[in-house]
Amino acid sequence: MKSFFAAALLSVAIVAPAYAAPADDYTQLREEIWQWTLDNSPYLATSIGDRRGDGKLGDLSIEAYDRQITETKAYLARLSAIDEDALPQDLRVDYAILLQSLNDNIEGSAFDHTRYILFTNRGAWSRAVDSLPYSSPLFTEADYESYLGRLEAFPAINAQGIARSREAVARGLTQACQPMKGFEERIAEGNKQNAEDSPIFKPFYGERPSFIAEEKWEMMKERAAAAIEDGVYPANADFLDFYVREYMPNCRTGAPGVSGTPGGKNYYAYRVRSFTTTDMTPDEVHNLGLSEVARIRAEMVEVAREAGFASREEFIEHLRTDPRYYAKTPEELIMHASALAKQIDGFMPKLFGNLPRQPYTVSPIPAAQAPGNTTAYYERGSLATGQPGIYRVNTTELDQRPLWELPALGVHEAVPGHHHQIALQQELDIHPLRANGTFFTAFVEGWGLYSERLGIEMGLYDTPAKQMGRLSYEMWRATRLVVDTGIHDQGWSKEQAVAYMLDNTALTPGNVDAEVNRYITRPGQAVAYKIGELKIRELRDRANDALGENFDLRAFHDAVLENGAVPLDVLENHIDRWIAAQLSAE
Repeated sequence: MKSFFAAALLSVAIVAPAYAAPADDYTQLREEIWQWTLDNSPYLATSIGDRRGDGKLGDLSIEAYDRQITETKAYLARLSAIDEDALPQDLRVDYAILLQSLNDNIEGSAFDHTRYILFTNRGAWSRAVDSLPYSSPLFTEADYESYLGRLEAFPAINAQGIARSREAVARGLTQACQPMKGFEERIAEGNKQNAEDSPIFKPFYGERPSFIAEEKWEMMKERAAAAIEDGVYPANADFLDFYVREYMPNCRTGAPGVSGTPGGKNYYAYRVRSFTTTDMTPDEVHNLGLSEVARIRAEMVEVAREAGFASREEFIEHLRTDPRYYAKTPEELIMHASALAKQIDGFMPKLFGNLPRQPYTVSPIPAAQAPGNTTAYYERGSLATGQPGIYRVNTTELDQRPLWELPALGVHEAVPGHHHQIALQQELDIHPLRANGTFFTAFVEGWGLYSERLGIEMGLYDTPAKQMGRLSYEMWRATRLVVDTGIHDQGWSKEQAVAYMLDNTALTPGNVDAEVNRYITRPGQAVAYKIGELKIRELRDRANDALGENFDLRAFHDAVLENGAVPLDVLENHIDRWIAAQLSAE
């Protein structure tokens, strides 16, 4: 599923030569939606150098949500009135993307789950301020003023989030109890430091920037400390009080799936369609998962045999418990991940003709966010704000972070996976709404998983342990199809889901527990990865079969990525046209 503000409201492509009236109508509508999106998405505005979002965190109130849905419906009516067949081909691609996005947001708004569930085991609006030190431009005095304004805006957005979550409690739409265990401790942790020791005070550490007068700098530091001490910390305390007194006593017991909530079964079916950008049902996804698990499991047996172990299970136990496979310190883990990332960089020109300018770095997940978090994730960068892409690695619980996972992890999160695809999209010669706002999970995460297979062609999996690491990661995504649908459609318990993943993957128990918690709190998101990867592999095979000795892998990869993230049916149609163009050029 796509984020309502930036990720779902997509747009169209290249500004074309003078077209007929339908194209003019369409490009005008596209620009209106882009400006509307920036008005409602201050972080997105900042990320592209647009100052309209300065000092703002957005509006989480239900009134703002209702207004935005009403406006979305109006945009959809205008879009539907445009004759798609009268558009040139490039705009037809974008029309299809925009139509699906608007429809998806409107369909999602019919469910109270979309309207009221706002946080998971990581928190939603708290990240609005937690990420500020890493996502804010700090090149001018105006940038520092915007930073301060956002610190001061946090109490209001926090109150809006509490109000919507209070309504979720009233409607029986709380999260299940199990994945929220310890959440109150993470909320409280943020208030234990002096304001000037807080990570969000970081921009005011160290020397004064030369472009800010000394007296003004001292005033800014005082203002930042006051915003944290008198605003952020009391707001966190309000949230903690709400969570402990109202939310936690009403978290859901029993089967943790969303189907246990009012309208939950239909909501989950919508989430599956939305995240996969297909018409697949939960049953179809579940059965696909079972077949993929069986296929990958057979490959794991072969690798274990080649490694000299009597069984797959014996090899996995060895990999989970032998200390040689684990870093001793956080610094060692980051060192291994960074060295491997630089090695992978060297393969990129062999796999792609088009490479992004934006660099990326490897950094730990911030300490306040790391406990209970996933193994790693990618944080998109921005040339406008001076932020690189960041491959974030979890350096807690080192006995759960095996080094043999790093090759598959690195190619997924950094290059040729998320950083390459997302940074390239930001630099494509397409309309900025699509370059900066398109995020279809099936495409983005499907590409990340497909990138793990490219590690085979890079020779990264040069030991049985690393081969098992890749297969375990592929199995991880295959078991998601089974586990996510099992939890949310078939009434599985958390214990069933954990046992299934431990039995089939080589993931450590800590990682499995964190992952299952994520699936429980974010229904449907986890099934998109494998669906997207299988479609990209299918299209590569189709192109290879059609073009034979003229198949160019670099050109195919560039073709897959040249429109940015798109629904899977749009991708398939595009690659079919690309194959036809290659054949006609022979």
